[in-house]
Amino acid sequence: MSTKNKSIDHDLIRQLANLLDETNLTEIEVEQDDLRIRVARQLSVTAPVMQQAPAAPAPMAAPAAPQGAAPADPANRPGVVNSPMVGTAYHAPEPGARPFVDVGDTVRAGQTVMIVEAMKTMNQIAAPKAGTVKEILVEDGQPVEFGEPLLVIE
Repeated sequence: MSTKNKSIDHDLIRQLANLLDETNLTEIEVEQDDLRIRVARQLSVTAPVMQQAPAAPAPMAAPAAPQGAAPADPANRPGVVNSPMVGTAYHAPEPGARPFVDVGDTVRAGQTVMIVEAMKTMNQIAAPKAGTVKEILVEDGQPVEFGEPLLVIE
């Protein structure tokens, strides 16, 4: 836990710790005004198994690259839009609504492309540049970590 101010909100820390448990995340960080709180927990023995499961679809994605090029890690691709926070990613403003963007859509810089909900606050994720949505990397309603790739705009 790191704070820039000497007043520590213990209730907020408890809420963040409960949010970690509810979402199965390993770390959460909140910054508001002069206060910055980071709550993290160590992974249990089952965590490596959970991390291996998402890797299984990667070999299935390899045949999709017919030019023989190895599939690039989404985090290293140009135009990747990363989550600025820990939370839950949503493709649309509300359940049943049309998604903000679909693969193939042209977007302009600053356009909302997704929402990440954190602490019951809906945070709009804006396109950092104009371009075409090439890939959406997270499912609607999926928990995301800080820095996790959300989509690719090229």
